[in-house]
Amino acid sequence: MSTAPLDILALAAHRDDVEQTCGGTLLKMAQRGYRTGILDLTQGEMGTRGSAADRAREATDAAKILGTSWRGSLDIPDGRVENTWDNRLKVVRVLREHRPRVVILPYWKGRHPDHYTASILGYEACFLAGLAKLNPDATANDDSLHTLPTGRPQDTGATGTPHRPFKIVYATLYYDVRPTFIVDITEQFEARFEALMAYKTQFSDQEAGKGIFHARDEIRSRIESMARFYGMIGGVIYAEPFLQKEVGLVDDLTLIPFKSI
Repeated sequence: MSTAPLDILALAAHRDDVEQTCGGTLLKMAQRGYRTGILDLTQGEMGTRGSAADRAREATDAAKILGTSWRGSLDIPDGRVENTWDNRLKVVRVLREHRPRVVILPYWKGRHPDHYTASILGYEACFLAGLAKLNPDATANDDSLHTLPTGRPQDTGATGTPHRPFKIVYATLYYDVRPTFIVDITEQFEARFEALMAYKTQFSDQEAGKGIFHARDEIRSRIESMARFYGMIGGVIYAEPFLQKEVGLVDDLTLIPFKSI
């Protein structure tokens, strides 16, 4: 595992969430020379198809296709992502070790409780990671261990050095909300789809779960339709949607991208 800082870290509840919501963007950033990473909060043990071990192998294959510099997973139970103190500290340790400048989170509303809980959990962990006196290796039941002693050096280890990401953006593909901006993934679309199809136990045509999952050809059609829809909004062929909470800052009106009329 490399400890060089990441430029961008995408956090999601399940293996394959990132591939579906912002995989093209991660690949595009990696192609531009940025160090990208993925943190999956769970290991996929509740999936209808396949096992957690299957999902781990598939996630590794998908990460290679997306050109990520690092991918890791936590042990939060699949189907029971909860915004607890212990879970926030687990994410804090990753943030402090890999020190991303940008974090991509799921949108904070959605059908799946794991998805919207992961959003709030990720945001609060980003805040906590910047607290100088927070000791993420503390136990939840020992208040005396929650802060580092006064005067103790703060750079004694990767997880002990405070770090707060500069930017948080939200991948909105799982929820019907107008995005703040879109990313053109026209050149990355095929590889993005290939990364999703790396999850063979999930998306290959098979008997198990056929009443829940669409056939592969239908998945391709749906993925392409959504990417084309957001591409149309931005004047490109394929795109992924994102939202930021804060107002954007513009220095030069003549350089704002995308034609108005």
